[in-house]
Amino acid sequence: MDARSDRNAIPLAVDLDGTLIATDLLWEGLFILLKKNPLYIFLVPFWAASGPARLKQAIAQRIDIDPASLPYREPLLERIRAEHAEGRRIVLATGTPRKFADAIATHLGIFDRVLATDGLDNLTSGKKRASLIAAYGDGGFDYAGNSRHDLQVFDAARAAIVVAPDRHAARWQATHGAETMPVPKPTLRTIIKMLRVHQWLKNSLIAVPMVLSHEYFNSDMIWQCLLAFISFSAVASAIYILNDFFDLALDRKHVTKRNRPFASGALSIPFGLGSIVVLLAIGIGTGLLLPVEFLAVLGGYMVVTTAYSLSLKRMLLVDVLTLAGLYTIRVLAGAAATGVDVSFWLLAFSIFFFLSLALVKRFVELRTTAIPPGERIAGRGYRTEDQEIVAQAGMASAFSSALVLALYMDSVSVRELYPHPWLIWPLAPIVLYLTMRVWILARRDEMHDDPVVFIIRDWRSQIVVLIGAVLLVIGGW
Repeated sequence: MDARSDRNAIPLAVDLDGTLIATDLLWEGLFILLKKNPLYIFLVPFWAASGPARLKQAIAQRIDIDPASLPYREPLLERIRAEHAEGRRIVLATGTPRKFADAIATHLGIFDRVLATDGLDNLTSGKKRASLIAAYGDGGFDYAGNSRHDLQVFDAARAAIVVAPDRHAARWQATHGAETMPVPKPTLRTIIKMLRVHQWLKNSLIAVPMVLSHEYFNSDMIWQCLLAFISFSAVASAIYILNDFFDLALDRKHVTKRNRPFASGALSIPFGLGSIVVLLAIGIGTGLLLPVEFLAVLGGYMVVTTAYSLSLKRMLLVDVLTLAGLYTIRVLAGAAATGVDVSFWLLAFSIFFFLSLALVKRFVELRTTAIPPGERIAGRGYRTEDQEIVAQAGMASAFSSALVLALYMDSVSVRELYPHPWLIWPLAPIVLYLTMRVWILARRDEMHDDPVVFIIRDWRSQIVVLIGAVLLVIGGW
């Protein structure tokens, strides 16, 4: 008997979570459940108190997963498919509830048998080992796993394949000289993508009240703005991570978002949860160094962004109004941190200006997402036929922001603040240039970024904004 036939006589049992897929369906299922109804959070502790099997089954009974969208480990999957094609029996042996395991097995079509968590039997560690021994005998199977929960199964297998090992499995592999299938370790770039550091640019809006009050050289206010920036950036990153958890299935169907760290499986959900705790501690801790009004604004931002992630982002028009409000909240945060009063003019301008940019985001999604007429974009409240009304509303908001700015420049407030008010009149056409250019690029399908981030990064926009800033400074002297 040759080596191949000898190998094919021994079944290959494969673990699911962390091994065949680069994620954990218990965590994913929990966030799908909470997105469906956040009130389930109050039932989760009671289910967990009855044991992990009860928790898994309770979640599985209430949700479905899309097996096609999961982040499979392609090298292992290709190997399994090849061995299945050669006649080897392949067994899916997982602690995942049978409902999910059967759905994945049906989708892949390469498993001859499925062993999964049924009832109150959590098929991990010793119970998985016992089930495999009962079916195939001690040493009568090979096993592919990844974590400390698989160590007992490794010991009972004829041969082990250690896939993307945690530190316990890596130590076992090194001791026993077992075959390993490592995956690339997360890099600094992966962490930066998780934090969405480029989105921190939006928090520069915190400095707007200080700049407009002509306090650019006030060291105390600069320090307060810096602290507020750090606080907001940390909290924003925490909310971005939470939002990624709720949008895993949607992100995996998106052309670019599927490469995000959690959607791709490059980072684990538990790692993300730990990061959220650290980021919130940094954000709130830094906020405590600022006036209590700033903490109130920060708390409001956290509530609104969480509501946006859970529900508001799927509501027609409510989503863009919320986004415009979140940009304006950053301006209010800067005012609260520095003690500068915010005028009605600034808030009115901010709402219209950022509403226009929020509508750009939705317009770009409508242009780049292939959906049949009459159907909504996944996770949004918009249809393909909404493109024109979204564009019209966005342009109208852009012109409204310029109109508010023009009326402001003819107000008593400007004449009191600016010795040479005529110098700041070019700000109105500058705003029109920025917004109209963004809309033109969006219609050309050349806008693939957050428009606020685009304006901050784009060199033409940078020059125009710099001109406006210089005019503000000179006009105020």
